[in-house]
Amino acid sequence: MATRPDVALVLDPRFSGGTSAAVAHEILALHRDCDLSVCFIESAMFRGGRTVHAKIASALKEAGIEPEWSPRQVRAETIVLHNPSFLKFDKTFPVRFNCARAIVVSHENFLRPDGTPGFDVAHCLRLIDTQLPPCQRLIAPVSRYNRRGVETWLAEVAPDFDAWQLAPIDWLNVCDFTLHAPTDTPRDRRGRVSRAGFEKFPDRSLMLNHFPPHADRCAILGGDSFLLPGDQPPAHWDIVPFGGASVDAFLAEIDFFVYFTHPNWRESFGRVIAEAIASGKVVITDPGTAETFGSAVIASDGTDIDAVVSQFCADPARYRSFVNAAQSKLAAFGAQAFRTCICTFLDMPPEVPTP
Repeated sequence: MATRPDVALVLDPRFSGGTSAAVAHEILALHRDCDLSVCFIESAMFRGGRTVHAKIASALKEAGIEPEWSPRQVRAETIVLHNPSFLKFDKTFPVRFNCARAIVVSHENFLRPDGTPGFDVAHCLRLIDTQLPPCQRLIAPVSRYNRRGVETWLAEVAPDFDAWQLAPIDWLNVCDFTLHAPTDTPRDRRGRVSRAGFEKFPDRSLMLNHFPPHADRCAILGGDSFLLPGDQPPAHWDIVPFGGASVDAFLAEIDFFVYFTHPNWRESFGRVIAEAIASGKVVITDPGTAETFGSAVIASDGTDIDAVVSQFCADPARYRSFVNAAQSKLAAFGAQAFRTCICTFLDMPPEVPTP
């Protein structure tokens, strides 16, 4: 009988956005083929006690896995630490790792679009290094865009991290969402979804261009910053706080998903993009974010949104065809594709580090 990969997932389970959702789907994908354990870390990034993200809690219950909080030691052949940025406010990392291979999954970009560090990556990796035995050390990007940042960081920003190597695979998000058929009568109904955060939005003038008064609908889920005291958002914007509505119900009320961020911040993967495609929408986003999904989305510099929307509204058959083709490409991010890629890699023996 073949030996199943022995894997431990390590993370702070209190991230509010895509990290926790991605890990939840990963748990459901991997537990069928791996001897999987899950360990939670209480980092200084979050307050409020041991409140596990609801999607992670549900996935653990379905998989029959009992997580361990803040263990003194984690033991597995392969230890996968998700999103090292959760350690950026910690001065120590008191959990000892015993493994042959350590994989850090870089959910957050190591570099911003202007080339400056996205967070103190060196500090986080050093904390992890202090608790690792001599073992293979890998950084697994979550997308091609994310990979280029990690590669540049390793080569130029922190050349003293020779022990860490770029993984040969991308640790893509599992996006096995239910597919919804596109509408037969697309209208100029625009929307976007994100967690609240100033980095998630372009400036006000660009937002007004993307969500103008002449559109039939302009909806923003996660627009908490526009609801701050003293702010006066345009009357035609339908703004819902993050968590204030079901994403599925929200997306059902739009036909175009228009998603741009602050110019010096970019999605490392863009899980919400896949969610919008699955819901049957045409997605328009910046070229960097679009790269992960290729021809499944419209890559734009943000100046042609009106033209793109009007062309699709004038040709419903083209709208349906585009969405159907985009949804077919989501199979590359499905649970089966993830299991095949990751388990094939985990079946390879870890490389023995050079003394």
